[in-house]
Amino acid sequence: MIALYMNRRDYENDIRSLLMAFFYGDKIVLNAKEWDVCLDVRYTDNYTSLSLKDNKGQCLEKEGDCHFEDYRLGRNDIKNLVYHILSEYTGMTLPWGTLTGIRPTKLPMEMYEKGASKGDAIRYLKETYLVSDEKAELCAVVAENEAEVLKNCDYDHTFSLYVGIPFCPSICAYCSFSSYPLLVWEKQVDNYLDALCKEIEAASTMMGDRKLLTFYMGGGTPTSLSALQMDRLLTCLEKYFDLDHVSEKTVEAGRPDSITEDKLQVLRKHRIDRISINPQTMNQETLDLIGRRHTTEEVKKAFHMARKAGFTNINMDLIAGLPGETGRHMQRTMDEIVNLAPDSVTVHSLALKRAAFLNQNREQFPVAGADEVNRMIGISHEGALAIGAEPYYLYRQKNIAGNLENVGYARKGCEGLYNILIMEEKQTILALGAGASSKFVFNSGDGHRIERVENVKSVKDYIERIDEMIDRKKKFLLKSENSF
Repeated sequence: MIALYMNRRDYENDIRSLLMAFFYGDKIVLNAKEWDVCLDVRYTDNYTSLSLKDNKGQCLEKEGDCHFEDYRLGRNDIKNLVYHILSEYTGMTLPWGTLTGIRPTKLPMEMYEKGASKGDAIRYLKETYLVSDEKAELCAVVAENEAEVLKNCDYDHTFSLYVGIPFCPSICAYCSFSSYPLLVWEKQVDNYLDALCKEIEAASTMMGDRKLLTFYMGGGTPTSLSALQMDRLLTCLEKYFDLDHVSEKTVEAGRPDSITEDKLQVLRKHRIDRISINPQTMNQETLDLIGRRHTTEEVKKAFHMARKAGFTNINMDLIAGLPGETGRHMQRTMDEIVNLAPDSVTVHSLALKRAAFLNQNREQFPVAGADEVNRMIGISHEGALAIGAEPYYLYRQKNIAGNLENVGYARKGCEGLYNILIMEEKQTILALGAGASSKFVFNSGDGHRIERVENVKSVKDYIERIDEMIDRKKKFLLKSENSF
């Protein structure tokens, strides 16, 4: 257990994030009486002293000036102090240095908008945040590619639409999303679609004159729906939203065991132009362990079926750091992926979310250390380059393996525009369905701000309270109409 003592609670979350990165998997408790390692943080007006000790008698101290008159500068100063004392104690360095936020590409993006070069961005990341050469280069390249994709986006007159389907064939051990096993909830799916179609109709007039730019259906697993149910839902969407001129229409097919020829034909009929088929790994023993009730052969079958149906933009999701896996397993996975040659690949570092079965039963699921996960990430990078894909979006999560990152790679012209938009937070995203969170972006003379309006997560509550979900958005937009 790691104890954290502070005389003030300023920057607590930033310090906790660094502790979690250095002591991955350990519990961090404020003012714990018993501990293995204790970090004591003491602030004065513009000065901080740190004391770190463990139960074996080792003790380290650090102190330094902190520019608390400016929140951002003060945060960077104190994180640097904490980083150095933790690095000295553990002998570790972190690939992303002191960066703990989930959107590191925002930093070089802001610099590019002011005329800075890629070299300027790399130097800034390394000097200010202690980011490694490799990750600074990656971050700067991703930001360049993002900027190219976004260069013609009109954020103030467009919006994106997210529709959530919260059902899955089974729940994976690492999953913490609001997902419900289809076998248990099968009789409620049509009732859910009734409520969702009601929300779609009501939402169709909420954005006024703004044009729909991208549409994304996620979950859960949208292809848990039958072909008839999917046809009904997409027909409803086309009735109330103009999808003819949308730049990108994505449906997460996700689980290969949920993909059939008739579902693919429905998606083609409604001109869906981008889908995901997500193996996560191509090692059967791992799939069995984490509750993915499909085989590696089903992954290949679903992929070839989608190609035959005419899909020319297929993404595949992978996870580095799954229980029991090493670089050898990732190499096997990437060899299979390169043979399939998808149009984009998204590589996630395993994130141990609190609600996930894997996190609650860690003794059953041994996971690789930070160095091994980083090696796996490197293997996936080389595999993505081998199919002609370049990194185009990047984000990080709390409790992520090896303090690493999630990276989307795509061939030119196959980038997921919605993926970039949701990361950069420059465009409003209207979100419908159970657990969906709408993100309204305001750009005015007062600056840039984001406000969220969330739907309830429970399918039962969503069905029963659909009028309330609709009214939440209406009331929010009515209140904000002069600034939106």
